[in-house]
Amino acid sequence: MKRARTIAAIALAALLGAALPILVVVYFTWSRSQDADQQRLHQTAERTLQRANRAYEAGLLALRKLNQAPVSGCSPEHLRLMRGLALTTHSAEQVGYFEDGRLRCTSWGMTEDVIPEPTPDHVTADGATLTLGVRPVAGDNATLLALQLGRHDILMDPNRFVDVITDPNVRLAVATPDGRLIAQQALPDQDLLHHLLREPHDGSTARTLYATAQDQEWLAIAVAPRTGLLTSFRQNALRLLPLGVVGAVLAIAAAIWLSRRRLTLRNELASAVRRREFRMDYQPIIELDTGICVGAEALVRWSRADGTQVRPDLFIPVAEETGLIEALTDHVMDLVLNDMRELLIHDRSAHIAINLSAGDVSSGRALKVLSGKLIGTGIHPQQIWLEATERGFLDIQGARTSLAAARRAGHCVAIDDFGVGYSSLQYLQQLPLDALKIDKSFIDSIGTHSATSPVTSHIIDMAKTLGLFTVAEGIETSAQLAYLQSRQVEFGQGWLFSRPLPAPEFIAYHEQRRRQYGKAPEDMRNPNSIEE
Repeated sequence: MKRARTIAAIALAALLGAALPILVVVYFTWSRSQDADQQRLHQTAERTLQRANRAYEAGLLALRKLNQAPVSGCSPEHLRLMRGLALTTHSAEQVGYFEDGRLRCTSWGMTEDVIPEPTPDHVTADGATLTLGVRPVAGDNATLLALQLGRHDILMDPNRFVDVITDPNVRLAVATPDGRLIAQQALPDQDLLHHLLREPHDGSTARTLYATAQDQEWLAIAVAPRTGLLTSFRQNALRLLPLGVVGAVLAIAAAIWLSRRRLTLRNELASAVRRREFRMDYQPIIELDTGICVGAEALVRWSRADGTQVRPDLFIPVAEETGLIEALTDHVMDLVLNDMRELLIHDRSAHIAINLSAGDVSSGRALKVLSGKLIGTGIHPQQIWLEATERGFLDIQGARTSLAAARRAGHCVAIDDFGVGYSSLQYLQQLPLDALKIDKSFIDSIGTHSATSPVTSHIIDMAKTLGLFTVAEGIETSAQLAYLQSRQVEFGQGWLFSRPLPAPEFIAYHEQRRRQYGKAPEDMRNPNSIEE
C-alpha cells in the first residue's frame, strides 16, 4: 500500500513537472504577445500624434504667412494669396478672413452672408484657437475644424488628423489635451473612448487593447481588438512551445529517475534492515559548566556493501514511509546496548540518548521493546534517554501516555530539535518531559542580527520556567559556548567539542574528558532515576 502511494505521488509529481514547463511557456508567450501588441499599438498612437502635429503645423504656418502678408483685406491680391495657400496646404479646405467680428471673404471669394466670427473651443499653446463643427461657405457642407490665428482661419478636415497607415483592425482618435474630440475612426466602444478622453492611459479589456500618446497640443488614441493578440500568440507559441516540450520531457525524466532511485532506496533499505548493515556513531554531550562528557546522542549510520554512505535524512523518512522504522529502531537499540554496555556499567552517571520515531512515541511500542532488551544487561533505565521530535507529538494523547510510562520506568525524556516545528510551544506544557534540546539553527543565530537571534534566549527562559533542563545542539564557536554558559544552559553538543564518533573512539573520548575534568558527579543522572 505504501509502495502504491509512493508510485502515485511520483506519478502526480511527474504530471505536474511535465505540465509546468508548458504552462510557463504558454504564460510567457501570452505575456510576450500582449506586451508586443501593446507596444505596437502605442507606437501607432505616437504616429497618430505626429500626424496631427504635422497637420496643425502646416495650417499654423499658412496662417502666419497670411497675417504677415502686406496686402489689404479681401483685395484681389489677398484673395489670390488665400486661394494659393488653400491649394498648397495639404490639410486646408478653406481659408477665411474676419473683420469687425464677421467673415468678410474666403479663398472662394467675397462673402455676402453675415457669418459671425466663431467662439473658439480651445486655445493652443501657440495662441491659435480651435473651433469644432464648423461648416464651410462652399463644399459638401461637412463639418470641419477651424484653426484661427489673428484675423485668418483655416478650415481643416478632421480626418486628416487620423490619416495614418496602420493595421486595418486598429481604430484611431485625436482630441485636444482637455478631452475635446477632434476626429475618430468609428471606435466600436464609445464608452471606452470617453473614458480615455478623461483619463489617458495604456491597457486592455476582455476584448480590446488600447494605447494613448499625448503632448501639449493633442491626445492620440489607438484601439484594437484582441483577435490580433490571439494571432500573435499562436505565432509565438509555435516558436516557443518546443522549449516547453523539452522542459516537460526533462521533468518526466527527472521524475522517473527519482522514482527509480526512491524505489531502489526502499528495496535497498529493506535488505539492509534484514542484514543489519547499520552502525552507530555517538555525538558527545558535555556538561557546559564542568566540561565533563556525561553521555552521547546515538546516531544511526548506513554503509552500503560497496562502502558508500547514505545520509540519515534520506533513509530515515523512507524507513518511516515503508514501515521499516520499527525494525530499524530495534536494531539501533541492540547496537547501542552492545556498544555502550561496559561504559554505562562502569560510569553510572553516563547516559546514551536514543531517538524514537513518531509511531513509537504514539504507540509506546519502543518502550516495551527497550525494557525487554535491558533485562540482564546491567544497564539502568535512567542511563538510556529517549528523544522524540515534534512529529511524534501529533497524537497528543498517545504521546502523553507513552512518555509518562517511559518516565515511570526511569528514562529521561527530551524533545529534540525544539523550535523548528509549528506546534512545539503548544504541546510543551501538555507533555511529561525532562529536557529540551535547542535546535542548531537557533544556536547559529547567537551573536548575529538574524530574525531568530532573540528566540534563543526566550527558549532558554521558557525551559527554566517549565522546570526542564536544556541541551544546546550544534555548538561550534567559543562565543556560542560563552553565551550558553552565561544563560545557565546545562548541556551541549557540537563540533566545538567533538564530531560524532564511532563507539571505540567515543569511549576513549569519554575517558579522556573524565580524566581531564574529573569524574562526573552522581547527581547528574536522570532526575527520575531511582537510587540503587
